[in-house]
Amino acid sequence: MKRIRPSSLLRRPGRVSPPSLQHVHRRTAASLSQRPDSTHLKFPGALTSPFSNTMKYEVPSNYPALPTYRAIDQHGVVVDPNFEPDMTEEEVIKHYKDMLTVSIMDLIMFDAQRQGRLSFYMVSAGEEAVSVATASALTKDDVVFCQYREQGVFKQRGFELSDFMNQLFANVKDPGKGRNMPVHYGSRELNIHTISSPLATQLPQASGAAYALKIQRMQNPEMPPRVVAAYFGEGAASEGDFHAALNIAATRSCPVIFICRNNGYAISTPSLEQYRGDGIASRGLGYGIETIRVDGNDFWAVREATKKARELALQDGGKPVLIEAMTYRVSHHSTSDDSFAYRARVEVEDWKRRDNPIARLRKWMESKGIWDEQKEKEARDSIRRDVLKAFAEAEKLKKPAIKNMFEDVYEELTPDLKAQMRELSEHLDRYPEEYDFGEFEGGKASLEQ
Repeated sequence: MKRIRPSSLLRRPGRVSPPSLQHVHRRTAASLSQRPDSTHLKFPGALTSPFSNTMKYEVPSNYPALPTYRAIDQHGVVVDPNFEPDMTEEEVIKHYKDMLTVSIMDLIMFDAQRQGRLSFYMVSAGEEAVSVATASALTKDDVVFCQYREQGVFKQRGFELSDFMNQLFANVKDPGKGRNMPVHYGSRELNIHTISSPLATQLPQASGAAYALKIQRMQNPEMPPRVVAAYFGEGAASEGDFHAALNIAATRSCPVIFICRNNGYAISTPSLEQYRGDGIASRGLGYGIETIRVDGNDFWAVREATKKARELALQDGGKPVLIEAMTYRVSHHSTSDDSFAYRARVEVEDWKRRDNPIARLRKWMESKGIWDEQKEKEARDSIRRDVLKAFAEAEKLKKPAIKNMFEDVYEELTPDLKAQMRELSEHLDRYPEEYDFGEFEGGKASLEQ
């Protein structure tokens, strides 16, 4: 078999790169020199470091913590004198209902898992503002990489309740054909890549996707500008992929927005046991990335920060931006977790009572006269009915055909896969009483087609 050299994938003999791409391939040596009697170090990696005749180690505690931006406080009162809402009343109410929908759906699906009707679920209680507000500041053409607590992103971009339920129940309408765990949503139509379980793998992928968007626009300046948004938790920032992603994005000037939900816990590990630095925001500065820390329970602050981040990411041909959203994880990590084994119940109840992102936006809306108790009740009742209706319909549908587990990797089934299908068919023939073929589309016969 002929081996293809990696370089041949980039350039063909006799083919010249387009002018807009030639500088991308070229590597030039740094033309730096240290002038005599200079007061600053001029060296690759430290271009403007002043010389000092005092030996001194820098101590992190000598530097103040990065500030946390907020537009409205926990009472719904505007605290940023420059803040002006940029949406109509109808748009604000729509986003508020998106947050309510995620909250209500989470409660119903968590209970469904406890009843044995669902194998697994992850809720996002306390973090609804981060996902909905960030998504509201992106365009539908922007590319999104989620982790697994971004139901609000999907809902805001147009994911239907039936889409959530079909994936959760892995039924015949699940686009993934039942091959993925619950809550691992994805949508080609909405430009959201399918969620995968391994932590932080989406981050270098996001940097690569952003680099591709950048090159596409260099080749065709008529294309509309697009950015990539990548979501992750502070626990994922302990993975090597996080550091690789930020460094790639910074050095290649990729138009990507890294959105960190710092919710205080990486499963059972509190933040104080994860790192000693000033959160995740300080790491962005270390990689030369423009960074902001924002109150993640403040819908308006998160939206304003993301709008600005998108603007920055498209400047000068593209560059990365990091947002660290501080938002407490009220819920258990997942249905496989009991968070009261590692944190006090009173701590959780205090956060729920003192600063809930849904309640904060509602207070602001009430102060503007666009929301009240009656509208709240009607919205909650309506959303609950819609969720339960979608739940019941999805639960009744059959599972995807058994043969689907062998398909969609190769254009045609390989001999090995055909042999595996025969072995499975023989196994099912041998133990028919152990399996309920009726719950699968096409039953066992699908293996013989």
